[in-house]
Amino acid sequence: MYKINEFEARELLDESLADNVAALLTAAVESKGKASIAVSGGSTPKGFFQALSKKKLAWKSITITLADERWVDIKSSDSNTKLVHENLLQNEAANANFFHLKQGEDFSKDTLADLNLAANQQLLPLDVLILGMGEDGHTASLFPCSDEITQCLADDSDALIKVTPKTAPYQRISFSFAALAQSKNTFLHISGASKKQVLAAAIAGQESREMPIRAFLQAPDVNTQIYWAL
Repeated sequence: MYKINEFEARELLDESLADNVAALLTAAVESKGKASIAVSGGSTPKGFFQALSKKKLAWKSITITLADERWVDIKSSDSNTKLVHENLLQNEAANANFFHLKQGEDFSKDTLADLNLAANQQLLPLDVLILGMGEDGHTASLFPCSDEITQCLADDSDALIKVTPKTAPYQRISFSFAALAQSKNTFLHISGASKKQVLAAAIAGQESREMPIRAFLQAPDVNTQIYWAL
């Protein structure tokens, strides 16, 4: 299930989304003493990150993580971790906790098992999830027709999965649909005319393995707020 919110400018979208997310994180902290949020990478969320970073929240009680990460050095320009540190973990938000998906250079089964255990103990279910969407309909690192896509979309999948996409660079680590679908509040943050066309195609079709974002749009127990601006 989904609802589309359209904005005339990205700045208006970013501020509105930041206000909404800030309220949800505050409510979570007041209710249980802590909150967790997963965000997406890419260029689209930079403005939102910067707006959210200035909100006066109980940041020391909030844990931030990524929906997925490329297995690259965190100093690389292709690192989502670097993006978050430079744009979100600033200002007031510098006091937040950050849950690293990439910990060291090792990407063994033991590493993945340790990360799964930690994610289940510290993060899940997420209070807030901010997804992005690629031109092929992928979200997080759930890539259409990849070798791992069946596992990624399975209801009983592990929380974190090692992904080797055929159509994008770098090995990745990604939260599975099963883990992300538990999120209490889900947002899809996109911009540009081309992404609106991709969204229309995703809404019109049924096969999630062809466009994984469909899994979130079609799941009856996942209410996705779509934020779009040209």
